Amino acid sequence: MSEPGTDAAPGGVAPGAVDDEARTRGLVDLERLRRFFDEHGLPGQGEPVEAIFITGGASNELFEIRRGGQRMALRRPPRIVPAGRNETMLREYRLLAALADTDVPHARALAVCDDPALMGGCFYLMEYVDGWSPMGGGGWPAPFDNDLEARRGLGFQLVDGIAKLARVDWKGRGLEGFGRPDGFHERQVDRWMSHLAAVQFREIPGLDAAATWLRAHQPRNYVPGIMHGDYQFANVMFRAGAPARLAAIVDWEMATVGDPLLDLGWVIQGWLDEDEERSTGSYVDYTGMPSRTELLDYYSIESGRDTDEIDYYVILARFKLAVVLEAGYARVVAGTADNPKMEAFGDVVLNLAQRAADLASTTSLH
Repeated sequence: MSEPGTDAAPGGVAPGAVDDEARTRGLVDLERLRRFFDEHGLPGQGEPVEAIFITGGASNELFEIRRGGQRMALRRPPRIVPAGRNETMLREYRLLAALADTDVPHARALAVCDDPALMGGCFYLMEYVDGWSPMGGGGWPAPFDNDLEARRGLGFQLVDGIAKLARVDWKGRGLEGFGRPDGFHERQVDRWMSHLAAVQFREIPGLDAAATWLRAHQPRNYVPGIMHGDYQFANVMFRAGAPARLAAIVDWEMATVGDPLLDLGWVIQGWLDEDEERSTGSYVDYTGMPSRTELLDYYSIESGRDTDEIDYYVILARFKLAVVLEAGYARVVAGTADNPKMEAFGDVVLNLAQRAADLASTTSLH
């Protein structure tokens, strides 16, 4: 199991290589974990515990845990736990537990530790997902490398995940208080402009125009639901072989109860259509993928939600992503970034803001 979104910035921009062994040494105390297993009735009573690093970095660390013939995954914060990260671990676990027995592809929640003193941070255990990540490197795996019809299915399966998520009865699943759905859209522009103000060092053409448009065009048909918050190919896993089958949605740290259509907007805002350079225009090869229109129609049928106002969500996604990435680029300019690849965010931010403004000026939404 890999969790590609752990280190990827929103939008799928991955960091540079780090010394994984040195960074993760001692983050899993095997003896303490063994006692935790026994206290919580987890598989392998009395057996030794083995931990194998999978992926991670500045955001979170993910380990494969083996015990008594069983495989699980452990997710925890990095050694220096950022403010609020322990609470994020508990939120993620709460959501995964709430998704139990739904048709949303996810790793089944097994146990959570809410005492950071045990291993230096809160952590949780989930089932080990047998699948592959689009962020694994080397392009699409067989048969999706050459079979374009099979690859086309990956696009529909990506959208199918959030269509299923949008149908979940979040109140019935005990997620009252997980987010603040009331006033969700009214808060978006001010929230992200405030976030930008804390780091802003340059003008970003188009951002103010997009903000003005968003304030004046909030959706008419808002129905609250669970949203992932950073939904893209980087944050899902697929089963091996054709046909395409979504194995799990991963990296839930930005999840909340808000407007699920923003997840769709997040996918569509960067989706490359047939008239664009599909093979090299993104971090995955979109050749053979469905069109934006096909994805919108599929989502609408599967989720039961209307997509007529998708332009609003695309503009909001580009606006929000521009602000989030600008915070990373500001650290590069200030000389405080530990990830040299964030320097590329500078041009990406300008492109996103301008595309948000361009769509705001041409959309038929009123």
